[in-house]
Amino acid sequence: MYEYSQSCLEEFLKRQGKLFDEPVAETLEEAEEFLEDCMAVVVDSLKEVCDYLEESGMDISGLSLDEIRELEEVFELEDGTYLIVEA
Repeated sequence: MYEYSQSCLEEFLKRQGKLFDEPVAETLEEAEEFLEDCMAVVVDSLKEVCDYLEESGMDISGLSLDEIRELEEVFELEDGTYLIVEA
């Protein structure tokens, strides 16, 4: 089981509307459970985001790094890491 930092969970709670029309979690515990169920991952760099998305079958070849950073599945975290949520 992956452990998500408190700041990661807080950021997901704050910005989940980027990916979902309605909230999927209201507490840190619900956010953690949801991210675990989705098998969301945290990666260290935008390059790793690209690698992950390509490995999961997404065609990102025509996208700039800024466009990849803005994808609804990608959440940039305060510490410079990225949360990827495939819902």
